[in-house]
Amino acid sequence: MSLFADHPVVVRGGGDLATGVVARLRRAGFSIIVLELPTPLAIRRTVSVARVVREGAAVIEDLNAQLVNTPGEALTAAASGTIPVLVSDRLPKFPEPISVLVDARVAKESLDTSIDQAPLVVALGPGFRAGVDCHAVVETMRGHRLGRVLWSGSAAPNTGVPGLVGGRSDERVIRATRAGPILWEVQIGDLAKAGQTIGRIGDDPIRAGLDGVVRGLIDPSQPATPGLKIADIDPRADPAACFEISDKSLSVGGGVLEAILTWLNRRSPA
Repeated sequence: MSLFADHPVVVRGGGDLATGVVARLRRAGFSIIVLELPTPLAIRRTVSVARVVREGAAVIEDLNAQLVNTPGEALTAAASGTIPVLVSDRLPKFPEPISVLVDARVAKESLDTSIDQAPLVVALGPGFRAGVDCHAVVETMRGHRLGRVLWSGSAAPNTGVPGLVGGRSDERVIRATRAGPILWEVQIGDLAKAGQTIGRIGDDPIRAGLDGVVRGLIDPSQPATPGLKIADIDPRADPAACFEISDKSLSVGGGVLEAILTWLNRRSPA
């Protein structure tokens, strides 16, 4: 039996950062339950457990994720080592108490997360105040403080500017310029050239902003809305990386693991 069998963790969100959290915690022996929206907005779908909402099941590296229908099913699946994904836009009532809640939605605001929802509440990124909205905040901004655990104060504020990847920032992220259905002409892992049409919203082309590998594409069943992030081009042009949990995600996941172990250590008798 795992050392942490009595401490189930609920992760709100199933995007790529959340999946880094799931990977670190599951490999350390925690039972994990993921909550997702009925229409996930994950871009890096190949490495996001959110894809299970539409696919029913998926394998991401060594993680087996599957869609479940009830909180009870989620607890049972989590205890077996599977990563259950439950569609729920709020924190449901579980048949047994949870120990840890991780808000990994990276919404840049606290939304409906509060410090009293679990014995330990951890949140990712800006919009949260440790000690007020949650117990601990994990920094998500690329740079020297990435993955750092904060027990007071807040993460760095949202700049609205994507972090540097391969020396490129804004031009690697593609946002919708209009509303409408999306039709992709490439797949995640394909190489693209700057200016290449990689898809369309209606009759309007979606063009790559630089040379690189197509690292992320929003599910085409999700209609575009103006400003919605719909694609990501990685200038490092390594197709294999599109199918691996990223360094940033694992760093953030390591911060969450540190926060949980610190909390458990503080609760242990001397």
